[in-house]
Amino acid sequence: MTRHITNTISRQFGRFASKEFPRWFQKIVNHGYVRIMGLDMSEFYAPSAYRSLNALFTRTLKQSRRFSNDADDFISPCDSLITECGDLDATRALQIKGMSYCVRALLGSEIDEANKKRMEHGQFINFYLSPSDYHRYHVPTDMKVLKAVHIPGKLYPVNMPSLNKRADLFIENERVVLECESQQGALFYLVLVGALNVGKMQVNFEPRLQTNADAVRPSAYTFDGLYLKKGDDFGCFEMGSTIVLIAEKESMKFAVEAGQKVRFGDTIASV
Repeated sequence: MTRHITNTISRQFGRFASKEFPRWFQKIVNHGYVRIMGLDMSEFYAPSAYRSLNALFTRTLKQSRRFSNDADDFISPCDSLITECGDLDATRALQIKGMSYCVRALLGSEIDEANKKRMEHGQFINFYLSPSDYHRYHVPTDMKVLKAVHIPGKLYPVNMPSLNKRADLFIENERVVLECESQQGALFYLVLVGALNVGKMQVNFEPRLQTNADAVRPSAYTFDGLYLKKGDDFGCFEMGSTIVLIAEKESMKFAVEAGQKVRFGDTIASV
């Protein structure tokens, strides 16, 4: 498979973003990025503390955020804009109003057909992380991870203009599909969607999973007894991107709507 131009651009930008320049120059780069993108650094260290632009992108919180400890409360996994959410039309979800995509294709060939069928007429939320957002993602509820699937693909931008003009954007792009089960026994999926610039997605619990690399076919990793606790940091996007939540029919009651900004830790649904 020929590497797409978006992957090549992202790799080149990734090399620049990961390079540690002399401190005086890195300070200019970091402060310039913060100013141009309008980053709120109140929960983080000063921009000059980060030795590379990528370290700034993937910054961690200085102090943990508070969130509901109620087992039935499902929290936002990230800081983001909800571009769309609601009920699936059988097996289709909205990419954005007027533009839909097939959930079965999104989940890919490595997910069992029986589990895909369980998602029919289910629910979805699309979380868009802009370049100015906090880039790490967290566990939204106490859960068991059953499988992680890496699906190689392109790295088109996933911003609003791209969502409006490119059909099946989430399906064309590289992604990581996490098959999860809540404490209540509901099956759901978290789909990490790659995007232009850097294009890497870190998944802390599976180091074999390397994105924007040389893979040409999907790879699946299954787990036995992998439990993650609500609020745990389990990785990050290197630059902005999207997380898609797909859940079984009536397994969650959403408390958010399209166009709403959310932060990691906000309660977005009850399970």
